[in-house]
Amino acid sequence: MRRALTVAAALAALALAPGARADDDSATRYYLSLGDSLAVGFQPNGDVGHGYAEQLHTMLAATDSKIDLVKLGCGGESTAGMRFGAQPPTTVLSCAVPHRYPKGTQLAEAVGFLHAHKDKVALVTIDIGANDLSRVNAQGNVVNCLLQPAGCAAQVGALEQNLAAILAELKSAAGPDVPIVGMTYFDVFAPLCVSNPSLLFVCSRVDAVNAVLADTYAAAGVPVADVAGAFENDALANAAIHVCAWTWFCAQADIHLNTAGYGVVANEFLAAIP
Repeated sequence: MRRALTVAAALAALALAPGARADDDSATRYYLSLGDSLAVGFQPNGDVGHGYAEQLHTMLAATDSKIDLVKLGCGGESTAGMRFGAQPPTTVLSCAVPHRYPKGTQLAEAVGFLHAHKDKVALVTIDIGANDLSRVNAQGNVVNCLLQPAGCAAQVGALEQNLAAILAELKSAAGPDVPIVGMTYFDVFAPLCVSNPSLLFVCSRVDAVNAVLADTYAAAGVPVADVAGAFENDALANAAIHVCAWTWFCAQADIHLNTAGYGVVANEFLAAIP
């Protein structure tokens, strides 16, 4: 009941927020979605129309029929790619469509959109960081630092610096009245950690990355959709069940969410709207 009231309050607050005035029926307002393949809504069956952005937009439209969804996310995007443009795959995974953004980067496109639609943006969501942990080696294989003996200290340090800079630019362009909401990640490796205890260090590293994400968002004054909490990352047996139910990992060894999983994420974003 408490969660239902929280979600209802978030919807009402967003509908009445500056830039989303309920007394201006003629004005189109925008929900701007930024990030990686999760922001795209990618599924390995080819479905990109039932992601968390689409489902969250449907929830928002229930109280604000004039709100439109604008998606700028790109599969493979990292904080480095979002900030500086497409990166060599040996440096960091990044958006595989370098000419997708006329202004050069996803961040530049987002900042331009926010400036061009002052007082008309009702919400910005962002999920980013997972692809900073991966590289493509000389053999063409994706190498994830979560699985490597050396760990992820250097990658996470760069992620933290880039994300802080991205949030600062977004907040400056959006202004103080536009809610920006980030998210933590579900631990897609939970089933492996449960079945093979020798891999528990991998899930511990996922927790550490999420802690850095949460701290970076908090330092910027950006609320966080608690996706890690919804998936119960801190209770690996439960997390493994959720991963199998809400992602394609157990069925197809694909890390992306299914439609139900994207719905879970959408609800977490909705609950986090200040």
